Amino acid sequence: MSKLPFELLLALRYLRPKRTFVSIITLISVVGVMLGVAVLIIVISVMSGFDKDLRDRVFGFNAHLKVFSRGRTMANYADVASLVASNRNVKGVTPFVLEQVMLKTQPVSGQPMVAAPWVRGVDPNTEGRVSDLPSSVKEGAFDVHDRGLIVGTVMAERMELQIGDRLLVYSPTEIEKVVASLNKSNQVTYLAPEFTVRGVFDAGYQEFNASMVIASLADAQELYKLDENDSVHGLMVAIADPERAREVAIELERELGPAFQVTTWMEDSPIMMAVMVEKNVMLYILFFIVLVAAFGITCTLITFIVMKTREIGLMKALGATNRQVMWVFLAQSLIVSVLGVLAGTVAGLLAIHYRNGFLHVMRRATGWQLFPADIYGFSELPALVMPGDVAIICGGSLVICLLAAAFPARHASKLNPVEALRHE
Repeated sequence: MSKLPFELLLALRYLRPKRTFVSIITLISVVGVMLGVAVLIIVISVMSGFDKDLRDRVFGFNAHLKVFSRGRTMANYADVASLVASNRNVKGVTPFVLEQVMLKTQPVSGQPMVAAPWVRGVDPNTEGRVSDLPSSVKEGAFDVHDRGLIVGTVMAERMELQIGDRLLVYSPTEIEKVVASLNKSNQVTYLAPEFTVRGVFDAGYQEFNASMVIASLADAQELYKLDENDSVHGLMVAIADPERAREVAIELERELGPAFQVTTWMEDSPIMMAVMVEKNVMLYILFFIVLVAAFGITCTLITFIVMKTREIGLMKALGATNRQVMWVFLAQSLIVSVLGVLAGTVAGLLAIHYRNGFLHVMRRATGWQLFPADIYGFSELPALVMPGDVAIICGGSLVICLLAAAFPARHASKLNPVEALRHE
């Protein structure tokens, strides 16, 4: 005799292929669950990979926290940095100056080019503690002393800059001086400070590469007249766990007092928060695919119960309880669901593994790029399979499918055996 429970044994017998219409519906139900689970795993893994890739790029250039004075500038930044660094969650602290300037090239021939990027003044001795900027220089060197500049790859390409080229840098104060000199009757023209391109960096993020130039802290202070009282615009702070940024920010604000404000990467980089929200929304929306597949299981059980009404009556006449009859059909649904979830998990993981090969084949065959590098900033489609996400998808899919089978299974258990045996 079989050691399987009565309910499971009968469910397996009912699911045995007999080339009937019900068998086709059952197969469609399995495929529906498989596709729903596979799509969920693929989309959520790609979203997780994109989130991780974006975080790595942004955190490689920006810090997790920024500390500002409630006033416009921070004069006692060395003391504030020491206090911030004493926090157990802080890995590194560095001062910065960040303002917009106007750059003007000085080509040997042709017309000069003008751009209005943001200049970031950094301390070369401490910048490496909070960002990967020193190691992201692809050409030249991370040398910003004596009016040296590091420009992004996109800006270097657009403005046709090379190592050793000279640029005029106009801060708002310098522009005012130029305008004032033009209004004088002696026609003396004021020349802005001249900087030299010493390196080209690639932050891995097009916005940074196109709109940011790096100078020394002292030169940036001089541009904005912050050198008079040795002040900066704020401090950049790296912490051990970026997910605890808000918690650490509250701690630092409590330690520093009301004269200071601490912002987190979540506030400074809303695009990353948008990716996290989109991932959660996509998870909820795509679960509707599994819900549609679950309705297929409901339809299959309803059809099957109608066909097996007399057999249900016979089981109950022989002593089967309502609970046993219900579990026969719940077990049938569970088998279909488990097969669909397992097949979907395997299909989803295989699709994630071969995703870039598939994209390359599509690109060669059609010439169409599904994820253009100039828009999304990566040449390969990122993906990160998180066991927690897979567990939620598989567990949620099983629960949905079982709930979809609960109503017809309960209806079958409530059938009157006399009426069921009279069923034609």
